[in-house]
Amino acid sequence: MHRLKFSGWRDIASAFADAIVACDEIPPVQVVTWVPLARRRLAERGYDQARALAVGLGHRTGLPVARLLRRARSTGPQARRGGAERRAAMRGSFEVTRAVPESIVLVDDVLTTGATAGACAEALATAGARRIHLVTAARAFHDPVPTLRVPHGRAYPRTGPRPGLWLPGEPPR
Repeated sequence: MHRLKFSGWRDIASAFADAIVACDEIPPVQVVTWVPLARRRLAERGYDQARALAVGLGHRTGLPVARLLRRARSTGPQARRGGAERRAAMRGSFEVTRAVPESIVLVDDVLTTGATAGACAEALATAGARRIHLVTAARAFHDPVPTLRVPHGRAYPRTGPRPGLWLPGEPPR
């Protein structure tokens, strides 16, 4: 993941997309979107790793891929922040760029505390999305397992060998 994010190894995104599809965790949705990278980071890296994962996922599943979110403001690097700091920094930091369908797969590279995914899910839900499924290529385990709080309930990250989320009452696999 580090090489995808920081070393320009864009081709790794297709391998991650293959692994996600192989897990058979992609629910029937209307569109795939991604957590957008901040403009400054995009200029530094030359590409958005979450977008690369989303495009790979869309290509492999036949689902349309669309940019639905943009950063409303810069939040700075999150890597050295704890969960509470991340959640505070991410609140209101994403805006919807167009009309959103009811069911969406939201793609990100790494799930750490869930603050970024939660902020994106909140923006999408406020704009009308009813089912938002988070798919990540990796999960950071140095923090406690987060609970993503979204306007219409909760979603819990799956922390087993398969990426994705499970819903309350569904046993983690």
